[in-house]
Amino acid sequence: MDIRLAQCFIAVDDHDKALSFYRDALGLEVRNDVGFEGMRWVTLGAPSQPEVDIVLEPPLADPNASEDDRRAVAELLAKGLLRAVIFRTDDCDATFERIRAAGGEVLQEPMDQHYGVRDCAFRDPSGNMVRFTQPQKQ
Repeated sequence: MDIRLAQCFIAVDDHDKALSFYRDALGLEVRNDVGFEGMRWVTLGAPSQPEVDIVLEPPLADPNASEDDRRAVAELLAKGLLRAVIFRTDDCDATFERIRAAGGEVLQEPMDQHYGVRDCAFRDPSGNMVRFTQPQKQ
């Protein structure tokens, strides 16, 4: 049996701002952009991984959710407590410089971690932490 990742979801509160980060700064390609009942889902992915989709979704993708639930999820998103996504890169420092030059909000500059990677972190426009790791050579 072979199990592989097909999709992952990232909650965003403004799809256009999120696109400026994920598409323009990170270089992901837009694969789909759909709306339903006043909500929007944008599917992106790395050209090098056509089988993996990243879906930018509303913070609470339920048209029947209460206003209290919507407010609670929006507050968690703003604090960066809903999602974290980690990308692998072959050059952490160059990736960091490209994203910083594009206006990415820096959370952590590149550094070597004791668990075998060099990584850096940014916050996307919705508050999600986005990390970039480069495995260290053994």
